[in-house]
Amino acid sequence: MAKFTTTFALLFAFFILFAAFDVPMAEAKVCQRRSKTWSGLCLNTGNCSRQCKQQEDARFGACHRQGIGFACFCYFKC
Repeated sequence: MAKFTTTFALLFAFFILFAAFDVPMAEAKVCQRRSKTWSGLCLNTGNCSRQCKQQEDARFGACHRQGIGFACFCYFKC
């Protein structure tokens, strides 16, 4: 039983050690700007995202609060 506990503790320690030194993946930077083709309030993020992708060649879009309303923002690779 003692050997099992020692082996388990060592394996757990190695797992924690290697997990701490995991190499982070490089992610593409994303820039946002207000949609140039959306008009009116943005209440449906799905529609905003679809329009950003189809009409503005963006990666995605989302509705965000701006001032007293909501606007459609498109996200592009910087």
